[in-house]
Amino acid sequence: MVDLGLANIGFNVAYTQIGYPTDYIWNQIVSLSWLEAVFAISFGVVYLLYGWRVFKVLTVVASGLFGLFVGIEIGSFLGSTQMQLWAGIAGLVVLAVVSVLLMRYAVSFLGGIAGAILVAGLWHSLSVSREYIWTGAVAGFIGGFLISFIIFKFAVMLFTSLGGSVFMVVGLLELANIYESNLEPPTQHIHDWVYTYNWFLPICFTLPTVIGMYLQNRFHKQPDKWEM
Repeated sequence: MVDLGLANIGFNVAYTQIGYPTDYIWNQIVSLSWLEAVFAISFGVVYLLYGWRVFKVLTVVASGLFGLFVGIEIGSFLGSTQMQLWAGIAGLVVLAVVSVLLMRYAVSFLGGIAGAILVAGLWHSLSVSREYIWTGAVAGFIGGFLISFIIFKFAVMLFTSLGGSVFMVVGLLELANIYESNLEPPTQHIHDWVYTYNWFLPICFTLPTVIGMYLQNRFHKQPDKWEM
């Protein structure tokens, strides 16, 4: 599945280049097998449509993973691999517990992260200089956090829809990439679109997110529709 290994967590790309992490996203896409891509699509669709029903679990998991990342990065400054491991575990436990105790703030924080990702993608699609994309991300985080804190339901729909969209799109793009690689002769249209058109990835992630939020809002208004 999408690489979450300690050694290859990948977010340290932010320290070497400021901008939209196209290379990181592409590496996550091509790291999947066809079976993993199918599982990613399946999980993404469920996450996209039904995420609000289990948002508390998803919030704790997402907060724990964020704590893991922060702990690993702090541990890397201390030098040893063992320190990274223990710092990562400590960060995971601390933020997971905090998210349980302060659920509303945790959900609003994730809504802010989702807002940062979407606005950064928008700026990237408009070909804003990569040195300034981070300002769009900061503005998106602040806006997403404030709106999410005021309208709690919005935060839940936003971060679950975006999370599902990411899994689904990554899986779909990898299946398309695998299909292209098996043609005679092989093509690489997906690769070219990712690297040539700045709007391609942001649109791929944003459109399903908007659709997911709309559908979740409809389903939430009609809870009887969720009964199996």
